[in-house]
Amino acid sequence: MSERLTIGQLYPSKIYPTAQNAAQRNSQQESSQASFDQLFQDELLKFSNHAAKRLEQRGIKLKGEQLAQIQNAVDKAAAKGSKESLILMKDMALIVNVANRTVVTAMDGSSMKDNVFTQIDSAVVIS
Repeated sequence: MSERLTIGQLYPSKIYPTAQNAAQRNSQQESSQASFDQLFQDELLKFSNHAAKRLEQRGIKLKGEQLAQIQNAVDKAAAKGSKESLILMKDMALIVNVANRTVVTAMDGSSMKDNVFTQIDSAVVIS
């Protein structure tokens, strides 16, 4: 008990650079892999079961460019701090949970008429 320990020091002896560098490399590789997977998952637009059923029932087919526009609209809504957003496209409306990047429900033009949209905090119009 003659060795002096300071607060925040785990070991009384010095950690050699080779052991420290190996530990840092391992942690950096794990974090870079996890961060890539996380970024990839964060960028994907998901559809809830309810939204998928509504798209099928109403005959709405989304093309690649439309999905890109929707993802861009979700990004804009997220940048403004939105939580639940209404995204209006030419003849369809989507309710999106921005935090989860999940389309909650979808409507075509005829289903939108005389409807009231509740529990949203923003709207993005795509022309």
